Amino acid sequence: MSLTVVGSIAYDAVKTPAGERERMLGGAATHFALSASFFDEVRVIGPVGGDFDEASFATLRTRGTLTDDVEVIPDGKTFFWKGVYPTANLNERETLETDLNVFETFAPKVSAAAADCDVLFLANIQPDLQRDVREQCKKARFVAMDSMDLWINIAHQSLVKTIRSVDCLILNDEELELLTGAPNTLLAAQELLGWGLSSVVAKQGKYGAQLFTKEGQFALPAFPLEQVVDPTGAGDSFAGGFVGYVAAAGGDASHDVLVNAMAYGTALASYNVE
Repeated sequence: MSLTVVGSIAYDAVKTPAGERERMLGGAATHFALSASFFDEVRVIGPVGGDFDEASFATLRTRGTLTDDVEVIPDGKTFFWKGVYPTANLNERETLETDLNVFETFAPKVSAAAADCDVLFLANIQPDLQRDVREQCKKARFVAMDSMDLWINIAHQSLVKTIRSVDCLILNDEELELLTGAPNTLLAAQELLGWGLSSVVAKQGKYGAQLFTKEGQFALPAFPLEQVVDPTGAGDSFAGGFVGYVAAAGGDASHDVLVNAMAYGTALASYNVE
């Protein structure tokens, strides 16, 4: 099944108790694609600047990622994020610098090949842009999306409209509760299923994830690790494994298939954080 993702491609500078790295390949679409590529080719839509080097393209391409829809803006710079995880509790993160650069004026350009996808993932970008891509990918049998508290707070109506156009919403538990106003994750998921979604996934960091469908619910702990080096992009890697498995299953998004997808998403997220 053909799989398309739209989202950020970035360079990250990250410091954790395990070490420090400058100018690492990052971004939501990148983490998603590298994870989903274990199951199928992934076509990536996203912008980069003239500073995006061939080695970074090679990293994507050698994993079976199609980069024809990556828009290179020669006189611009690639989205850059710098952050630190100051303590061994890697749930705490401080953002030191965010330079949107070419991502600030990003208007997704969806080629005919990208629009012809069977499975689509809308990574965390402005909800109007997500919906624009969704409307161009009319053939998609399964569409999943991510978002964040920023869009819940400043673009709530647009976000709700976008959510109603997809099949699966993947957020962390706090964001689900913020989005719906529900006092707990279960009630938030139940409300969202009433919006027309076929499935809701609550990411819970080191505690794992929960799946909610109209057929039931399923909880899975995170894969146990002796050492976590860098959790940046773990949620996008989880989504890549989850959605990638659905694509490998022919776009079948039944409850049993999604249960298996949860396991693959969790396993691939564990590789990311190591």
